[in-house]
Amino acid sequence: MPTPTERVRACERSKIRVMFDLAEAADRDLVRLEVGEPDFDTPEHIVEAAADAARAGETHYTSNAGLPELRAAISETLDRDYDVSYDPEQFVVTNGGMEALHLATLSTVGPGDELLLPSPSWPNYWAQARLADAVPVEIPMPESTGYALDADRVIERMSEDTGAVVLCSPANPTGQLYDPDEIRAVVDAAAEHDAYVLADEVYLGLTYDRDPTGIAALTGHPDHVLTIGSCSKTYAMTGWRVGWLGGPQEVIDEVTKIHESTTACAGSVAQHAAIAALTGPQDPVEEMYDAFAERRDYVAERIDAMDGVSAPTPDGAFYAFLDVDLPGSSLDVAKRLLRERDVVLAPGDGFGEAGEGKLRLSFANSLEQLEKGLDGIEAAVRES
Repeated sequence: MPTPTERVRACERSKIRVMFDLAEAADRDLVRLEVGEPDFDTPEHIVEAAADAARAGETHYTSNAGLPELRAAISETLDRDYDVSYDPEQFVVTNGGMEALHLATLSTVGPGDELLLPSPSWPNYWAQARLADAVPVEIPMPESTGYALDADRVIERMSEDTGAVVLCSPANPTGQLYDPDEIRAVVDAAAEHDAYVLADEVYLGLTYDRDPTGIAALTGHPDHVLTIGSCSKTYAMTGWRVGWLGGPQEVIDEVTKIHESTTACAGSVAQHAAIAALTGPQDPVEEMYDAFAERRDYVAERIDAMDGVSAPTPDGAFYAFLDVDLPGSSLDVAKRLLRERDVVLAPGDGFGEAGEGKLRLSFANSLEQLEKGLDGIEAAVRES
C-alpha cells in the first residue's frame, strides 16, 4: 500500500489539539483553558448580515482574491487602526489566517530554504514549512526578558538559505508585543538577505498597553513584509474562516494563483459577514476587548501572588505562558492537571524547545472559569 509522502509524515500533531482531544474524551466538566478561541458569540449584526446575504442569493463563488468590497474594507481597517497602507488590490481573502500563513509560506520558502521562527511560537509554522519542503529553524528568545524579540539572535541565524522570518506580534503563546526597534532591525536584515518577514498579526486588535501598529508600517522595507490578518480573534469569528494576506502586488498576484488551486475562494456568505464586522458597529468589539483586558489583569495579578508559578505579563492576545513548579515534561504536567485538577492547558513544548517546562493558559474564558483554573493550578503546586 502506498504511504504518505515524507513531507506529510514529518508534520506532527499540535499538542494543543492533543489536549483538546483528551478533554473532549473526558466524561466530566473541565476548565478549558487550552484553546485560543473567544468565549463570545459572533456579534448579532454580523450574523444578520450573513443571513441577509444568504437569503439574497450571495451563495456562489466569488473572485479568487475575494469580494472587492471586503478587500476595500480590509484596506481601510488596516490603514485606520494599524497604520498599514495597502491598496485593496494588494489583498487576497483567505479561509482564515491559517490559509493566509500557508500561502505566504509556500510563496516565500521552498526546498532547502529556511523559515526562521523566534520561539516559543505557534506549532503550525513548523508544519507549514515542512509542507513547503523547507526547513523550520527555531531561534529561542530569552526567558529572562519575557521572551521579548531579540533581533540580534535572529539576524545571527540569517544566511543565504533564509527565505522568510515569522514575526507574530502580539505573540502566541507568550502575549509579547515586540519592540518596534527590534522589528525594524529584523526586517532590515531580511531585506539585505532578499528574504521576507511574515507578519502574523491576527492578535493585533487585542493589544492592551500601547497603540497597535502593523509591522509593515514600522519599516522602510514594506516590500519585504507580508501581512496576515483575520476576523477570528477580534470579532469572535473563528468558525467563519475569513482571513487575509496583504503585501507587494507581485507577490499577491502569485499567491492568488495558489489560492485558486487550493480553496478557490473564501466562503461567499462568510465574506459578507466579514464586511459587516469591519465596517459595522464596533461597540461589541470594544466590549469583548474590555473583557479580555480585565481577564489579562486578573490572570497577571493571580500569578504574581502565587508561589511556584510565574509568567511574563501579556501585552496582547489572550495567553499567559506559565512556568509551573511541577515535575515532569510539559505534556506530563498538562495531563496531570487535567486528570487531577480538571484544568486543561496547552503544553509549552508544543511551541518549540524554548517552551519545555511551560504551560500556555488561554484567558479567552470567563473570570469564573479562570478563577477555578488558577485555583486548581495553585493547589497542585502547593500540594506537590
